[in-house]
Amino acid sequence: MPALFDRLQLRNLTLSNRIIISPMCQYSASAGSASSWHALHLGQLAQSGAGCLIIEATAVSSTGRISQGCLGLYDDANEQALAEALTSVREWSAMPIGIQLAHAGRKASVCRPWEGGAPLAETEGAWCSVAPSPEPFNDGWQTPEALDRNTMKKIIGEYTHAVVRAVRLGLDLIEIHAAHGYLLSQFLTPLANKRTDEYGGSQQKRMRFPLEVATAMRAAWPADRPMGMRINGTDWLDGGITVSNAIAFAGALKDIGMDFVCVSSGGNSANAKIPLTPGYQVRVAADIKAATGLPTMAVGLIVDAHHANKIITSGQADMVAIARAVLDDPRWPWHAADRLGVSLDVAPQYARARPETWTGAAFRKGV
Repeated sequence: MPALFDRLQLRNLTLSNRIIISPMCQYSASAGSASSWHALHLGQLAQSGAGCLIIEATAVSSTGRISQGCLGLYDDANEQALAEALTSVREWSAMPIGIQLAHAGRKASVCRPWEGGAPLAETEGAWCSVAPSPEPFNDGWQTPEALDRNTMKKIIGEYTHAVVRAVRLGLDLIEIHAAHGYLLSQFLTPLANKRTDEYGGSQQKRMRFPLEVATAMRAAWPADRPMGMRINGTDWLDGGITVSNAIAFAGALKDIGMDFVCVSSGGNSANAKIPLTPGYQVRVAADIKAATGLPTMAVGLIVDAHHANKIITSGQADMVAIARAVLDDPRWPWHAADRLGVSLDVAPQYARARPETWTGAAFRKGV
């Protein structure tokens, strides 16, 4: 059996294979509530054959959304709408479903990507963003309000309340978003965190707030369900997060009961030059796994089945997160299995499209 299709145990959750569908913002919610698009989007991905599907970055407060179209889990309406979407998905799929919980920090209050992605104007409904320090993300962005301790405690409460809602929704896994320049990542990087109190300066101090958030969330989440965090392995800029920083942070996460880290990078500065090549972040995931023993998830331009399998076989990571490749090909895990000589169970409604029963399969391009 190719290692990509080996089972993986995370607490009481058994993944049928090592392919994770990465959380990907859809910008199609209304006031944080899931729409019919989410039922359609999640439903098709739940038929993909992956080991787990993680719902997009979901804000823990209305002001923690990236855009007006971002999903949230901060009020009863959000919870009910997501419950309805999940009911339709679960009617036809037993795939484990997780959720990524997030707060955008200083990168909040922007237009949807297809509307330009620029900061919202007041006339467009802009809201005040917050951050560790009053440092705007880029020229033309609003200067965020620096968080005081009372507001930080409030945000920890928002994260834990979202966890309680995730429990009621019956979700199987939580990934905390602490990468890509959003709030928890802003605390971790010297590029955004200019504080001089106990939450800024040294690495230990910069880690303090993200660790407080994660500790509170872990306590609110059932002990038998896994929780992990997406982190930056590097900021790709001098003076930013380094691999050694990421290793130290991952070790601290392991100590407080996190079950995995998904290792990404960038997003803390618009000036970073990121070398976008296949698997460009895998090396950092491997370094973190080797140094800490914490299970890792590799992500970033993993598009080929043999490459994905090699990442697992070589021990560089325990899971691979597939993102845009599965938007391009919602049956990516099926086709990866075909390439690697594995037979996956599929919904009977789609069985006619499998190579054993469809002559046309021999003529399509695989992953």
